[in-house]
Amino acid sequence: MVPKHNNGSRPAVIEAKGLTRELPLGKVVIHALCGVDLCIHAGEMVGVVGPSGSGKSTLLGLIGGLDSPTHGTIAIDGVDITHMSENQLAEIRNQKIGFVFQFFNLIPSLTAEENVALPIQFASHPPFKPMARARELLDMLGLADRRRHRPTELSGGEQQRVAIARALANNPPILLADEPSGNLDTAAGEMVISAFRTIRDEIGTTIVVVTHEHHIAEQMDRVLTLVDGRIVDAQGQPARSGVLC
Repeated sequence: MVPKHNNGSRPAVIEAKGLTRELPLGKVVIHALCGVDLCIHAGEMVGVVGPSGSGKSTLLGLIGGLDSPTHGTIAIDGVDITHMSENQLAEIRNQKIGFVFQFFNLIPSLTAEENVALPIQFASHPPFKPMARARELLDMLGLADRRRHRPTELSGGEQQRVAIARALANNPPILLADEPSGNLDTAAGEMVISAFRTIRDEIGTTIVVVTHEHHIAEQMDRVLTLVDGRIVDAQGQPARSGVLC
């Protein structure tokens, strides 16, 4: 059983109000998100579920500063990012947000520790010594004996854990994961979720996981369900309780 964290004394690290994303498709406008209000606190593990096309990845992209909302506002770690320039968003992504995707996107020619160290080398003010930090994270995720291996020498689950370590390289307060177990078998997927719990418990990272796998969602502290671009409750009605700060 995942420990449930008391949010009462924890600051909000992700806040969205009236978040809307409209995508023009010829003469038609697709409403990917429709006025989402959202609050996620420090140290929470939150699952986001819903049918295909419900807006899960769109929401994650907006939280991560990969896209901009059509309407509404979004704040990350107390900073409003709604109208930031691309350069400003790039700085936020480097310092505040780590990304984990279904496909690992590791650089084949680099070792595990070199892949993990890479984001630190791109930081404007590197917070760690790159290789020392890479070794620390790989050790924490049970990959101490695999850090000199290249991606082709690692299993899928090991590659995903390297990708998680890379996402944590600059110690961001937020980790966003889009179907992180979708390309793995059940055992490897469970190892990835176990890694998330370790990260949350040892570092205090806030983790948001988009998933279609119910056994993954059940291990989160809280689950948000998106349907047609809206957060809904168990009865499929627009949800308010527990969503706002």
